[in-house]
Amino acid sequence: MNDGGKAPRPYERASLRWRTSARRFQDSGAGRLWGRIWAVDFFGHSFQQAALAFLCFFPFLIIVTAAAGRSAAVALAGWLGLNQQAAEAVASLFAPTTSSTTLTVTSAVLLVLGAVAVAGTLQSWYQMLFDVPGDWWRNTAARLVWLAGLLAYAAAQAASGRALGGLLLPVLVGFVWAVLFWWASMYVLLTGAVRWRALLPAALATSVCWTGLAIFSAHYFSATIVANEQKYGPIGVVMVILSWLVAVGVVIHLGAVVGRAAR
Repeated sequence: MNDGGKAPRPYERASLRWRTSARRFQDSGAGRLWGRIWAVDFFGHSFQQAALAFLCFFPFLIIVTAAAGRSAAVALAGWLGLNQQAAEAVASLFAPTTSSTTLTVTSAVLLVLGAVAVAGTLQSWYQMLFDVPGDWWRNTAARLVWLAGLLAYAAAQAASGRALGGLLLPVLVGFVWAVLFWWASMYVLLTGAVRWRALLPAALATSVCWTGLAIFSAHYFSATIVANEQKYGPIGVVMVILSWLVAVGVVIHLGAVVGRAAR
């Protein structure tokens, strides 16, 4: 009897359907995007960015905002879009234990190097996505310029949010600020190796993700911070901030990948 005439068994039919569906997904736009995300270790870079931001950039932010006569807690609450109760919970994390503000030269150097390392991880990600070789001196200068731009962007965003009030207008203005900032960020961190026009899709995609995260944060993180502080104390607030940093890493990296694929 010829086995070739037999009907395929149920598990063989299921396996065939699975392989067919997998091939269709791989050939689709979503499949190609997922392949690109997997190839560049998207999640690893996102978590690395979040960890470095928490360990290295936050101390830098605290010192710089204090030197400028502002509170790091206020800046952070503005980024997360927190209400007053949640902002007070965040402010309790930054309450000084002494009145001393002494900062040694060694500490200052370490703070700057830590912040530069955060910029460096983002720069290496953009260089990998856009196939741009690195140059140590130009890369370092670009990271310092980007850090200055980040602080200026944060200050401008906070000022515009306070001045405008409401909901829709700050979101629209925030989106425009985000486009300008991420567009310039990519150009600066890539040391001008990629033309402005080629970077626009990635800047727009990143800004859409960034604005979406801001809207989500304003509606979710305030209640979560208050609930976590009541249940776990200060460590509960830290857990929420870490979650937000991971989301920021995902948003920045995802926007770049999507924009690069659409280029």
